[in-house]
Amino acid sequence: MPDPHDSAFYPYGGLKPAAGTSGSPPSRAASTGLAASQPIPAAGTASRCLNVTDPTLRTQADFDRLAALDDAGWDHNRHYHAFLLRHLTRDRSIALEVGCGTGAFARALARHFRRVTAIDLSPEMVRRARDLSAAVDNVEFRQADIRTFDLPPAAYDCIATLATLHHLPMEETLARLGAALRPGGVLLVLDLYRPATLVDRGWSASAAVVSTLLRAWKVRRLRPPPHVRRAWAEHARHDVYPTLAEVHSLAERLLPGASVRRHLLWRYSLVWRRRV
Repeated sequence: MPDPHDSAFYPYGGLKPAAGTSGSPPSRAASTGLAASQPIPAAGTASRCLNVTDPTLRTQADFDRLAALDDAGWDHNRHYHAFLLRHLTRDRSIALEVGCGTGAFARALARHFRRVTAIDLSPEMVRRARDLSAAVDNVEFRQADIRTFDLPPAAYDCIATLATLHHLPMEETLARLGAALRPGGVLLVLDLYRPATLVDRGWSASAAVVSTLLRAWKVRRLRPPPHVRRAWAEHARHDVYPTLAEVHSLAERLLPGASVRRHLLWRYSLVWRRRV
């Protein structure tokens, strides 16, 4: 059964995990999250050290390598940009994106906000985002780790994070992001979940078909190139995702009134507005 955590169906497609590795990652409870604060090497350093064992450096190394493979075209995350943007509130002064990658959603936010700050752990992702956003003058891209990034209370009208939360301690991160919203501000989360029920696996099987058809329509090919699939397969070996039940439980406890919704392409969204 196709699984969003089987890298054959990772955001950009990919090969199945190598022999001897598990096609499904351990449960979220088994994850220790990223390591405590670590020095971040200069751009390009981590990408030359792909066998690092420290989770922070390994994540940075992965995304340094993947930055060069993003062709700024359609993918599973971009497919849901319009859905997320529909939840913006009327207050649109300052926005923050956590885990901006090459900046696609930050550029989308820039069309709606006076100022956008977009951060990413990977210096190569930030460099690529700046290159692709040269014509956008109201976005600041910064290399930063959200765990040590200064988040003043009630500072942002919108905070967004796409396919990033599963790399972080979810409870701590959601609590910090919620506290950094201004009253009336909105938190937008899009991420992947781990199938845990027959219903989940039914959705996953449907997603495999729909994803192939959408890719053929959007980019005129059924699968990404082999080198892209291999890169994402390697990255997916270390990913750990929550179940939808875990997401619902966490949202109810930390963000009362949050809307958690399952989406077809192996993703869920969490939308929360801070009360005025």
